[in-house]
Amino acid sequence: MAKSTHSAIVDPRNENVKIYINGTFHSRENAQISVFDSGFLVGDGIWEGLRLHNGKFAFLDKHMDRLFAGASAIHLDIGLSREELIGALLETIEINEMTDDVHVRLMITRGDKKTPSQHPSNVVGGPNIVIIAEHKVADPSISQEGITLFTVTVRRPPPDTLDQRLNCHSKLHEVIALVQAIEAGADEALMLDPTGAVATCNATNFFIVKNGQVWTSTGEYCLNGITRELVIEISRKNGIEAFEKPFSLTDVYSADEAFVTGTFGGLTPVTKVDGRTIADGKIGSVTLLLQGLYKEAINDEVSK
Repeated sequence: MAKSTHSAIVDPRNENVKIYINGTFHSRENAQISVFDSGFLVGDGIWEGLRLHNGKFAFLDKHMDRLFAGASAIHLDIGLSREELIGALLETIEINEMTDDVHVRLMITRGDKKTPSQHPSNVVGGPNIVIIAEHKVADPSISQEGITLFTVTVRRPPPDTLDQRLNCHSKLHEVIALVQAIEAGADEALMLDPTGAVATCNATNFFIVKNGQVWTSTGEYCLNGITRELVIEISRKNGIEAFEKPFSLTDVYSADEAFVTGTFGGLTPVTKVDGRTIADGKIGSVTLLLQGLYKEAINDEVSK
């Protein structure tokens, strides 16, 4: 896999994981969804990425809140209660004998259609629920050495086009952005909002550090990331001023530090943006401090 915030150490155990599909488990090679699935046909679905630490899902309530809010927003009946869905997650890690360093992708689509179309009336039966749990340890070199970004031409759309707070299956604009960044020689993409302010990256939330303050976007044009929220929270709790505000590439190029956040990689430093080295090109002291505080927050969460 190319260098990215999702770079992981290869684990041969993943060849034998059992994948949950609508209440039953399948081997990796036999895990299949119909070609008439709404997610495959039109990107109609929602998902969550979760981490398992010491036998517990970190910040599970926050992930479930976001998932069910997203389902309600797109008028999707999940078909399972919150408790039943959590039960399916726990069953998946139990059958795979997993306890730590696990990444789980929970995906829910509107279900199979009787014919290829957008219309929800063509759904046959209930939603499709898939849970893929894998043994995944983030490549430790990435969290220290960092990644490079390239500002792409693809903008984050406004809420009346596709609300970016929805963690939905419609990710083509992000893929196009990532491809453009890779072709430009960077690891991942930095995306602007419709006003020209910095919004987010293709798959992570973006932060800069200026004069000891932590800045991130307004949140109007990016996923309401769980890790993003936690970084703002732990910053303020530990005496670091944190702001959600509009800022430009001028602020990015002159930043003291930059980093991105996500459930899998946690906090990852950014060393270059558009070929411009951020400060000295190394992980900064605030980023390093927040990495440690974030790990403490995870440990506190799973020890409850």
